Amino acid sequence: MLYISLRQYEYVCAIGHHGGLSAAAQHMNVSQPALSNALTRVETHLGYPLFSRRRGAAMTLTPQGRKFIDQADDLLKRAALIEGAKQQDIGTTRLRLGCFVDLAPFLLAKALHAVRDAVPDVAVTHGIDSFEGLIDGLIDGQFDIVLTYDLGMDAGFTRLDLFDSSPRALVHPDHPLARSGQVTLADLSKHPLILSKEGLSAQHVLGLFQRNGFNPTVSCRAESLEILRSLAAHGEGVGISYANPPVDFTYDRVPLVSLPISDPDTAEAVVLARHGTGPADTIVASAEQALFKKMRSL
Repeated sequence: MLYISLRQYEYVCAIGHHGGLSAAAQHMNVSQPALSNALTRVETHLGYPLFSRRRGAAMTLTPQGRKFIDQADDLLKRAALIEGAKQQDIGTTRLRLGCFVDLAPFLLAKALHAVRDAVPDVAVTHGIDSFEGLIDGLIDGQFDIVLTYDLGMDAGFTRLDLFDSSPRALVHPDHPLARSGQVTLADLSKHPLILSKEGLSAQHVLGLFQRNGFNPTVSCRAESLEILRSLAAHGEGVGISYANPPVDFTYDRVPLVSLPISDPDTAEAVVLARHGTGPADTIVASAEQALFKKMRSL
């Protein structure tokens, strides 16, 4: 006897593919309660959760949930073939691409296009996360490969260098450093700094100063790149960021000056990383090759 219907499989897969009940309901043109009820029934029958649910956070697949959805996708595809379905389905093979949050506005869309061109028969999904989130995601299988800075990963990860990124100092046009053209860590150490709230990012930036004998004051930590830019533009301190949008204004249209930091040891590699040190499978290897070519051409 079958205890889970094909419709319930379909609903649970939609939640997994679209990242939550609201988006899945809109895509499937059904109510959220219908999806929620289907998910509850499936999880009750299986005896374990398919999604992690944390108050105020998006639903995320558990390792068991990812395995279930992979198998359910395969089942639904075969069921469609039996029915003689004509529409194109997502493939049974999936590639999960992760990207560091500050890099995503610059690289993610280009990366997705490159991967889909390289492996057109593979369903490509993506996620955006912090350094720690990407590392955890690689370890537990949430991501197959990620675009990130080379921070926080040990020898258990394979990394492919894509390009080097250099930090910038962000100040209001009236700041004493604004007309300098470029600045040094010594210059910046005399002013309060605005750093990212992301732990590894702040730790890395402070490490640059400390290795050169400076102990700067940190005025505040920003929750996002654009908040960091806004705080700097409003005179709350000197923002330090490796991501540099090619605009001279913040979201609230306050002017901002971006200055290169000239010290030679400040560049940081942007890498394509995966968990493990053995050879990649065919799909991941094809994606790596396509991403390497695309990122090197930017």
